[in-house]
Amino acid sequence: MSGDPLVSLTDVEVHFEESQGLLDFGEPELVRAVDGVSLDIEERDVVALVGESGCGKTTLGKTAIGLQRPTGGSVEFQGQDVWDAKDGKGDVEVPYGEVRRSLQIIHQDPGSALNPNRRVMKTLEAPLKKWQSGMSAGDRRGEILSMLEEVGMSPASDYAGRYPHQLSGGEKQRVALVRSLLMDPDLILADEAISALDVSLRVEMMDLMLDLQDRYDTSFVFVSHDLSNARYLASHGGGRIGVMYLGELVEVGPAEQVIENPRHPYTKVLKWATPDLRVDEGAGEPPVRKIDIPDPKDPPSGCRFHTRCPEAREACVRDAPATEEVGDGHEVACFRTVDDHEYWSSPELVDDPSGGDRDTTSTAD
Repeated sequence: MSGDPLVSLTDVEVHFEESQGLLDFGEPELVRAVDGVSLDIEERDVVALVGESGCGKTTLGKTAIGLQRPTGGSVEFQGQDVWDAKDGKGDVEVPYGEVRRSLQIIHQDPGSALNPNRRVMKTLEAPLKKWQSGMSAGDRRGEILSMLEEVGMSPASDYAGRYPHQLSGGEKQRVALVRSLLMDPDLILADEAISALDVSLRVEMMDLMLDLQDRYDTSFVFVSHDLSNARYLASHGGGRIGVMYLGELVEVGPAEQVIENPRHPYTKVLKWATPDLRVDEGAGEPPVRKIDIPDPKDPPSGCRFHTRCPEAREACVRDAPATEEVGDGHEVACFRTVDDHEYWSSPELVDDPSGGDRDTTSTAD
């Protein structure tokens, strides 16, 4: 299995049934949180998932580390289907216990993930007791103090004796990072792990994550709504940015290619909305036809971005674009990347006064 990606997602779907409430007895509505996403995560990789709230990036991240069972498609860890391992189906080569240890998470709010009644030392002893049961109490303490020093919590013995309420937000996040690393993971999902930190601490935390990646050969999936943070982590870690919209991965590629030469119209919107990245464009008007995001319970037909896309044509309403390679490791799901696609001869879309779309035949020669 040495040639396999670390984690491979193939045509992954995660659909939720959402109840209408106690007094509504109709059929529950289906939310297409993730809809047909394929993505490979390599060893020592960095993948930064970005997009607006509700786009499915956190759900995709949790699916990648085996915390969310997909309703379609497959998730493999080192060639082993994660859910076959959990269910004991077929010839299981990688036990589910190893899968769970290897795939870890750091939450947005580390305070809620730390037991308020346990000192830091007790919290950090738990993974070592479970996964390295033969380690002596003295060795456990030495390992924990060493790790606290590594993440900048010095003197380590002082921090080890504190309760979570005696730590700052950044210190809690470092404890959460140490707890994940003590599992000796292959992949860590950092779910908005720096968004609650002061701006001055965000770069410091990202630098720490990258430094630890080098030391521990760990991959990161970094979920963020901030394209600037995604760029920093992915570019410094030699990784990729994945752009999600309404449950679909619409663009993925090396950080600088995606930022300097965004090929999907939605990526251009995210770049416009990130002041740090608006070097040449100026403020201007947002490159969208409409501001409102469609309901994920009733996504648009064809290309899901066509209702907001200033470049949309009739072909975008009818058909969903396939993913095309536009550069080395740079892939985009947009008809505009295909020179001979019928998109170019199909009528343009204009806004309908009633709120919908209508097409108009181009008068160009």
